[in-house]
Amino acid sequence: MGINMSIKSLVINPGSTSTKIGVFEDETLLFEETLRHTTEEIARFASIADQKNFRKDIIVGVLKDRSFDIASLNMVVGRGGLLKPIVSGTYTINDALIADLNSSARGEHASNLGGLIAREIADSLNIPSYIVDPVVVDELCPAARLSGVPELPRVSIFHALNQKAIAKRYARESGRPYDELNLIVVHLGGGVSVGAHSGGKVIDVFNALDGDGAFSPERAGAVPAGGLIRMCYSGQYSEKEMLKKITGNGGLNAYLHTNDMRDVEKKVAEGDAEWTLVREAFMMQVAKDIGSMACVLKGKIDQILITGGIAYNKSVIDSLNELSGWIAPITVYPGEDELLALVQGALRVMNGEEEAQVY
Repeated sequence: MGINMSIKSLVINPGSTSTKIGVFEDETLLFEETLRHTTEEIARFASIADQKNFRKDIIVGVLKDRSFDIASLNMVVGRGGLLKPIVSGTYTINDALIADLNSSARGEHASNLGGLIAREIADSLNIPSYIVDPVVVDELCPAARLSGVPELPRVSIFHALNQKAIAKRYARESGRPYDELNLIVVHLGGGVSVGAHSGGKVIDVFNALDGDGAFSPERAGAVPAGGLIRMCYSGQYSEKEMLKKITGNGGLNAYLHTNDMRDVEKKVAEGDAEWTLVREAFMMQVAKDIGSMACVLKGKIDQILITGGIAYNKSVIDSLNELSGWIAPITVYPGEDELLALVQGALRVMNGEEEAQVY
C-alpha cells in the first residue's frame, strides 16, 4: 500500500441468529449493520456451512442498498471459527483454513461462516482476506494442559479476539510492550473467560465453552465431576440434553431463567434473597478464577483488565474490586468491539507491523 493511502475493509462477524458487518476506512467505522435472521430462515439449512450463500447474498445486498462501491475495498476480514489450536495472530484465509471451516470437523459454530464468506467476497474482488484471533487460540504452557485425567487434557477455548485486543490496547495506553506485561484479563459476557497473559502469550486460561472456571449467564463452568457422571448415566437425559445443560442452559439461565445481568441487578436491588445469593456466587467464582491466574503469574501482576458486556455494570465491578482488587489494580474496558478488533488485527498485517500467520 502507498504510504498515505487509506485502507478500506469489510468486516464480517456472524452470530447464531444475526450477522454483524462493518465497513472501515483504516480504524474509522464508516457504517455498521446488524442483519438479523429468523429461526425459520436458519432452520432451512442442514448445517451452518450451508448458510454461507444465504448470508453472503444479504451482506452484498445491504452494501448495494447503502450505495457502497464494493470494488473500493482493499481487504475483507472475517471472524475466525472453530479451527485446530493455533497461535494468536492474523491469518490469511487459505485453502486449508477453508477446508476445516467447511467440514466443521472441530464443531459447528456460526463464527465458522466468517472466514468462508470473507474469502468468497475477497476472491471475487481479487483482494486479500483474513481472520483474526479465533476462539481456538492456544498458547498454554505445557503444565496448564494437564487436567488430572490423561484422556481429558485441558483445552484453550476463550474470548481470544477481545482478550488480545484489550491487552494490546492497555499496553499501548500504558506505553509498555504487550509482551513485557503480566496481565489477568477477565471477559464477562454470555460466557466468562479469565486468562493469564505473560510474555505476549495467554499461558493459562479457563475453557470458557464447556468445562472450566466460573459459571456465566449461559454456561455451567466447572461442576462436581462425580455428580455430573452420575447424572449422565441416570437415564433421564440424552447426551445432547446434558451438553445443553452445561453450555446454553447453565449458570444464570439454570438458576434464574435469565441470561441478562441487568435483570439480576434489578432483583437484587429489590432485595430478592435467591437472586442475591446467585449473584454473590457468580462474583465469588469469577474472583476465584482471578486468584488462580494470580498464582500462575507468581503474584507479579501489572494489571487486571475487565471487559465484555457485563463490565458496564458498576455494581459487578465494585464487587470484583472488593473481592480481588487487592491482587492488582483493575482497569475496565466495557463491551467488546469485535469489529474494531478484527480490523485492527488485519491492519497490523496490511501496514507491515506484523507478519500474516499461515494456517
